[in-house]
Amino acid sequence: MTEQLELPQSMTRLIELDRPRIGSFCSGYGGLDLAVEEVTGGKTVWVSDIDPGACTILEHRFPDAPNIGDMTALDWNEVPPVDVLCGGTPCQDLSAAGRRAGMKDGTRSNLWVAMREAIAVIRPGLVVWENVRGALSAPASSASDMEPGEGSVGDGHDGPVLRALGRVLGDLADLGYDAEWTTVPASAVGAPHARQRVFLIAWPADS
Repeated sequence: MTEQLELPQSMTRLIELDRPRIGSFCSGYGGLDLAVEEVTGGKTVWVSDIDPGACTILEHRFPDAPNIGDMTALDWNEVPPVDVLCGGTPCQDLSAAGRRAGMKDGTRSNLWVAMREAIAVIRPGLVVWENVRGALSAPASSASDMEPGEGSVGDGHDGPVLRALGRVLGDLADLGYDAEWTTVPASAVGAPHARQRVFLIAWPADS
């Protein structure tokens, strides 16, 4: 059972603007970007991907949106500002189908760090992040200290265990963003399989 998310006020205001600008990370074939365009009424103004096949598809789907390339090598102060940042950062290290290396230094899933740094500089009114259900359980490292306590997630270990989704939420909170998230199965939109996905939206807490 999934809960229906209510749009935060900041997102409602974005929808009322004249075509909010959308920036996309780990854009792939552009599926998340198309969905965010549909919901916000916005326009994707730049994408970011380095896979040759994905780049070809993105050029076809978003001919007016330049591909800014490797998200780890950019100066975010020089990237055109946007109202919405969206991305499905790599899932290979979080997925139950992989080795479950987690969101840690040296993993592909740690590309979240680059998206976090972009959020810190650009300060969009809305962030949309998508990933596999394994983000709820895969381990993660953090630059901030976790406070151990009775009943902490990961009882039975030497200390509390931080999960990937917790890492993302903690980073967003450190940046001054509130967030809501839910899981949605593909079967909820007519597919013949579950394929659960985590969808998160975040907005400035002071907006």
